[in-house]
Amino acid sequence: MDRQAVSTFLYEDEEQSSNLLLQLNALRQENILTDVSLCSEDTEIPCHRNVMVSSSPYFRAMFCNNFLEKQQAKINLKGIPSAILSTVIDYVYTGRISISMDGVLPLMQAASMLQYDRLFEACSSFLQEQLSPDNCLSMIRLSEILNCDSLREKAKEMAMKSFSDVSVSEDLCELSLPELMGYLEDDSLCAEEEQVFETLVAWIHHDPLSRHGAISDLFKKVRLRYIHPTYLFQFIANDPIIQSSTLCTELIESVRRLMFSVSTKCINDTLVDLKPLWAAPRRYSCHDTLVVVGGRKNNEQTSREALIFDGKREKWKWLAKLPIRLYKASYVSLHSVLYVIGGLTTNTKYSQASKTVYTLSLKTNQWWMAEPMLEPRFAHQSVSYLHFIFVLGGLRTDRRLTGSVERYDSMFNQWEAMAAMPEAVLHPAAAATDQRIYVFGGEDSMQNPVRIIQVYHIARNMWSKMENRSVKNVSAPAAIMDDKIYIIGGYTRRVIAYDTKANRFIKCANLKERRMHHAATVLSNKLYVTGGRSVNAHDVIEDLDNFECYDPKTDSWTSEGSLPYKLFDHGSLTLTHVSQTREQS
Repeated sequence: MDRQAVSTFLYEDEEQSSNLLLQLNALRQENILTDVSLCSEDTEIPCHRNVMVSSSPYFRAMFCNNFLEKQQAKINLKGIPSAILSTVIDYVYTGRISISMDGVLPLMQAASMLQYDRLFEACSSFLQEQLSPDNCLSMIRLSEILNCDSLREKAKEMAMKSFSDVSVSEDLCELSLPELMGYLEDDSLCAEEEQVFETLVAWIHHDPLSRHGAISDLFKKVRLRYIHPTYLFQFIANDPIIQSSTLCTELIESVRRLMFSVSTKCINDTLVDLKPLWAAPRRYSCHDTLVVVGGRKNNEQTSREALIFDGKREKWKWLAKLPIRLYKASYVSLHSVLYVIGGLTTNTKYSQASKTVYTLSLKTNQWWMAEPMLEPRFAHQSVSYLHFIFVLGGLRTDRRLTGSVERYDSMFNQWEAMAAMPEAVLHPAAAATDQRIYVFGGEDSMQNPVRIIQVYHIARNMWSKMENRSVKNVSAPAAIMDDKIYIIGGYTRRVIAYDTKANRFIKCANLKERRMHHAATVLSNKLYVTGGRSVNAHDVIEDLDNFECYDPKTDSWTSEGSLPYKLFDHGSLTLTHVSQTREQS
């Protein structure tokens, strides 16, 4: 049987185009069939019109329209150095070019003038590879001169990501007011607000006579809500530039009234004046992240570990270790600083209650000691509110239960005694909101569950208590979300949310097991629970490495993986840190 005849055959010679270019370049170098010379300075470069027309809209317009150059044998290209012109023509005939820092600027200008777009972008890509915090502002200037959008975008991205380094450069002080304002008001700026303030002060000091009048406009770009009170009221407020501006001092005074007043009316009145500035969100570069610290690890010994959860990679990373082992310390965050307060020291032969306070900032990843408490204690509770930390109850050195309360003022780094709790309880759930601290349940000195809610009015330094049969938690954490206080487990699977306004409890989806001695925190409007201990069906206590999430929108629990080890009696907190990339939610 004869094979069916093929009517057509498409042959593609992949080497034809490259060989043609090589032959044309050889003809040019031997000055064969060239019909025009491109001239610059004292140099003439013979070329083929048809090659130049095919390579660029610039030459197509020049040689294919009724311009004088159409009839001229020599074309003088002003403004292009002869060496650069020669390099460009070599590129046209070979498709290859060497780009260096010495020649990239004139090469880029020539590519722009002669309309070699791919060469122009190749120069831009080369410059993008050279970007650094030291030169990115200069590169932005250059991109504007050259009208190069791709270089401008990358250089601007570098400036935003590395603003802490960029802000100390001489180039920043040369920015115009609109340019500086553009950076400081950008949500994606990777900088803490303290750095933003220091930047505007440095910019004004560079030319104080002409720039001093801009202080109030610039100061409005500093998001005062996210500045540590000590820095704001002791450093910024006393800066001569700020003191010279009535508007700036009024803004600081409004923030002072808002942060230091515990009167609801005063806060509401102040917010009316401050609302546009106070409502500014955290910059996108500031991310909340979950940190787990301390506790009892694998039921072997008290842990010095501190972990941070990398949400992108869904992995735990290790932070600096606590200086000493502290059993049943309390853990709280304030102004993006982690506090580890008190606890029972286990480093010595005889364990004893401690009054030490250790702090950790994610910025430095180093532990420091703050002012110690007035009295040593362990198995106590700590909550933060405004610029205060309140420490509630616990056990003293003599192992006796105490209802004493003391308050730490982060502004002045000092402690003071406050009104004691009406009833001393161990392992309650505690949370602070709306000018009050709520203490739910716990157990008395005889280990009997206590079914009461104790309420501390912060402004009045007064306690009240009320019995409530819904309260029956021991060793359960509390967390605030959507204006409700969530109490999670506590020798039970039950999860309830307390509505402080209506004074009622709302039942939520149960935990998967009876859990106690675990920790909880809120991140991105979800509740995260870590570790703890559970009671199985045979009443056997087991340690847990669980990492679970509760979504109030769906009233459901999901597993987020596990901790690197089993852990209980630890701290689980949300801290804010500055990172160089915006995480996707």
